[in-house]
Amino acid sequence: MKKKILVIDDDIDLVEAMRITLENAGFDVIDAQTGERGVALALAEHPDLIILDIMMGSQDEGFHVAYKIRSHEQTRDIPVIMLSAVSQETGYAFDPEKDEDFLPVQEFIEKPVNPAALVDKVKAHLGF
Repeated sequence: MKKKILVIDDDIDLVEAMRITLENAGFDVIDAQTGERGVALALAEHPDLIILDIMMGSQDEGFHVAYKIRSHEQTRDIPVIMLSAVSQETGYAFDPEKDEDFLPVQEFIEKPVNPAALVDKVKAHLGF
């Protein structure tokens, strides 16, 4: 059975590029363009992994979405890869190991992301 990836990002062009990349790598992809819809899909669809943007409706919406995902028992253990250009915008870089209390995600990847690197990160977090 194919692993299901939920992409939560308001940039539809990027979502479609990731969809093509991930589907070509053998994954099913579902998407949401808002954090609220993303949380609802995570609860309804039980994806195997979530790729989450930080800056959507607000500059920190992705953080709130990550906390909501972690607050629900059925989504708490889903790996989350945070994907954003926040470092380019703010100059602040995140490290999930050092910032794990603040940033409840497994991986942080800067945009733009290399498609092959994204697939490698997804596979690594899914145990491939």
